[in-house]
Amino acid sequence: MTAWLSRAGAQARARALEPRFEHVGIVEHVGDGVAEVSGLPWTRMNEILQFDSGGRAMALRVEEERVGCILLGGTGGVEAGTRVRGTGEIIRVPVGDALLGRVVDSLGAPLDDGPAIDAKRFDPIDRPAPDIVDRALVTRPLMTGLTVVDAMVPLGRGQRELIIGDRKTGKTAIAVDTMINQRESDVLCVYAAIGQKASTVNQVVESVRKYGAIDRTIFVVGEASASPGTQWVTPYAACTMAEYFRDRGQDVLLILDDLTKHAMVYRTLSLLLRRPPGREAYPGDVFYIHSRLLERAANLAGEPGGSLTALPIAETQAGNLTAYIPTNLISITDGQIYLDSKLFYEGQKPAVNSLRLEYAQFLELEVFTRFGSMADERAKKEIEHGRRIRAILSQSAFHPLSLAAQSALLLALDARKLDAVALEELPRVKEKIAQRIAEDCPQSAARVEATGELSGEDRANFLAAIDAVLGIEGDTGGATAQEV
Repeated sequence: MTAWLSRAGAQARARALEPRFEHVGIVEHVGDGVAEVSGLPWTRMNEILQFDSGGRAMALRVEEERVGCILLGGTGGVEAGTRVRGTGEIIRVPVGDALLGRVVDSLGAPLDDGPAIDAKRFDPIDRPAPDIVDRALVTRPLMTGLTVVDAMVPLGRGQRELIIGDRKTGKTAIAVDTMINQRESDVLCVYAAIGQKASTVNQVVESVRKYGAIDRTIFVVGEASASPGTQWVTPYAACTMAEYFRDRGQDVLLILDDLTKHAMVYRTLSLLLRRPPGREAYPGDVFYIHSRLLERAANLAGEPGGSLTALPIAETQAGNLTAYIPTNLISITDGQIYLDSKLFYEGQKPAVNSLRLEYAQFLELEVFTRFGSMADERAKKEIEHGRRIRAILSQSAFHPLSLAAQSALLLALDARKLDAVALEELPRVKEKIAQRIAEDCPQSAARVEATGELSGEDRANFLAAIDAVLGIEGDTGGATAQEV
């Protein structure tokens, strides 16, 4: 037995001393988050390169004599003359339940001072989208808790819905409220912060921690102070983490905040690597990088049949929807939630431009009467009704409404039961209606939440509860239809 062990040890030492092939190159230039490497002719696109200093990079431009790569981290220890090795691997990130409730960077390292991630496995960040035959029809809603969105721009599980608008119009607020609204659902959330300030990311995390279910949320952060390469891989890493749960049969919401900054980072890296520029100096494949990412959102058919819903965010300049990146994203996604800066500054929040016939007529009448024109009684009634539509569609942050409460409020509008309520009283009336529906009509509310339909019986129950609220308001000094 001892002799056998001696022979086995000798063979192992001999194998360790055997010559083996290594793919080794030299750094020729480094700076601004990119490096030029020579001596790696067999490198493939997106391959991970390992520096002797311990840093890593990803090949983004591959030529016969040189490789252009983006650094995944700082430039510490990487300088001209540093040796670099090809690994033959692509970036992989940790996936699994251990990530839930955590804040990590784009490579899966903790940013929340918590313990190291105990990952079950590591999956590649770039994966093919599900085939058409593997997809099912989008039939199940994903509720945002925002009346103006759920009533007019419905979102389905497995869909790709673009949130687009100018800077500081509430795009991230809609995404955060949607995450908060999943506290009572079975939907997991993954939030990818791309090029965002650290203070903005902290606000999002704290909002979900205070109002939502942070233990079912993953935050993947490539903040503005991170290297361009780290920001570049952030949405792909977040999508891979979300796909793990989708493939297990769960429903996942992926928020990409935002892809405009992601495109700008890609343009910066491409120009530094001297790739040929195209329109607005963006590289020619900027459409492809976003389409291959968003195509991974899907509602899977068969068993286990999970879904991945994507809410990408894009920023416009002065409401210009015809700019290069916005038009690209509009053509990729299934629909858009457009935020109007004019509505935002007028105090309507969320500032969703939801032009439906009745509301559009009110806006035209309101503009007409601003010029001091005389309006008849019918026009005055339509204006007052329209103002109540606007008040109902306005909603404060971090307070998403249940589907039953939204249905009751829209039913009250449709029946014109709120036309006689003073505008300043409407916020209080809205809260009382939502509370009364939950207390007086629990069975009807549960049916609406479960089926998404409002039957004749449920409609009658909701109307009775609304009438009761208006009667209570009348007793406490509020205006009712009878008093008017």
